[in-house]
Amino acid sequence: MVKPGGICPAAGPWKAACSIADIHRMPYFSRLILFLFCLVVLVESRKPKKRRWTGQLESSKPSHLYKKNPDMTKIRHGKPQPLLRVDDHDFTMRPAFGGPAIPVGVDVQVESLDSISEVDMDFTMTLYLRHYWKDERLAFPSASNKSMTFDGRLVKKIWVPDVFFVHSKRSFIHDTTTDNIMLRVFPDGQVLYSMRITVTAMCNMDFSHFPLDSQTCSLELESYAYTDEDLMLYWKNGDESLKTDEKISLSQFLIQKFHTTSRLAFYSSTGWYNRLYINFTLRRHIFFFLLQTYFPATLMVMLSWVSFWIDRRAVPARVSLGITTVLTMSTIITGVNASMPRVSYIKAVDIYLWVSFVFVFLSVLEYAAVNYLTTVQERKERKPQEKLPCTCGLPQPRAVLLDGSYSDGEVNDLGNYTPENGDKPDRMMVQLTLASERSSPQRKSQRSSYVSMRIDTHAIDKYSRIIFPAAYILFNLIYWSIFS
Repeated sequence: MVKPGGICPAAGPWKAACSIADIHRMPYFSRLILFLFCLVVLVESRKPKKRRWTGQLESSKPSHLYKKNPDMTKIRHGKPQPLLRVDDHDFTMRPAFGGPAIPVGVDVQVESLDSISEVDMDFTMTLYLRHYWKDERLAFPSASNKSMTFDGRLVKKIWVPDVFFVHSKRSFIHDTTTDNIMLRVFPDGQVLYSMRITVTAMCNMDFSHFPLDSQTCSLELESYAYTDEDLMLYWKNGDESLKTDEKISLSQFLIQKFHTTSRLAFYSSTGWYNRLYINFTLRRHIFFFLLQTYFPATLMVMLSWVSFWIDRRAVPARVSLGITTVLTMSTIITGVNASMPRVSYIKAVDIYLWVSFVFVFLSVLEYAAVNYLTTVQERKERKPQEKLPCTCGLPQPRAVLLDGSYSDGEVNDLGNYTPENGDKPDRMMVQLTLASERSSPQRKSQRSSYVSMRIDTHAIDKYSRIIFPAAYILFNLIYWSIFS
């Protein structure tokens, strides 16, 4: 690469080659110094150059509209100090443990009465339950004296009252879209604990006046673990502690009033406890039962009276009418009892339905009596006829003359009848029979007694047309005056 003779040209590629050759001939220490020098020059060349002062002001910067403001949410200020100091205390014990009972105030806002079940004897209610107490362990400094609000996650870390519903069957805290729990803490340690609950509780109902009854139900609140020596449960604002929605309504009941009470409950194994009561009175709407029970039963009783105007000889008509009304009344009674609990006492609706059933059944028995008396009289009437001479050989059309329905003038006309083609024996027998009926005093007395018996039989239906409606109207007057 080096040109012979050891002489390097002033320019051209041979000059660079000679330089490299010279470097290789340099000592190791000199080459190291040269390498460091080149490295320093390279670093200095990459630094930004400082602008020289020219004696003139720099142009103004762009407007703040074009300046990007820093995002304060991305600036870390370090871990904040907790205000409540939950980890510094033992919240498994109640506030002021070992001292006097802690007062816990309660107020309730009823959102709805969802259902009343007579069969299960219970009711379902949705309400907002709020507790008020003071826990100095939760006090925090605040210049503005403002409270802090938390959700249900903090409830698991602090002490809260253990209030439960006495005689409840089912209950739950609503959790859509999250647990419906609110906790509000004030700087002095006052705590408000609120939750939205639906509870199904037992209600002892008395159905002796059903469906003309009024029911009083109670929702009872009590501390489960703390007696009255540790926790004093009370209504925060007296009767004003219970508030209801004006739009609350039920299909079968009229809500008359809500009120609160409180008393002590004693358990032999644990002691005395404060118990709060939410009482409400319900009055049943009667119109539904008038349409579904009372009116159909009354119409069935009135329909059974129609048989009193039907001829006593129309056996199929009167029997079918009586059986239909009896079966219909049985169906009404069964339908009413199917929607009611199996109580051991008589209800007001049972009295009305069973009395109506008795009236329908008596109308059937009335026709049975009429039919029996008619049958007995007809048997008595056939006995004198059996003593008459046998007319078996006579033609059947002439036998109708023996029933005594011809007058004396008709008999005289028959005396002037001239027989033709062998009809003389028939005419003679007819005249003999009619003459014997007119001349026999016993026959006349029997006919008169038969007519009088027919009058007595018709009198049963006649009297029933008056007695049955009058008795049923009297029963209704007494019934509605007692139970309404």
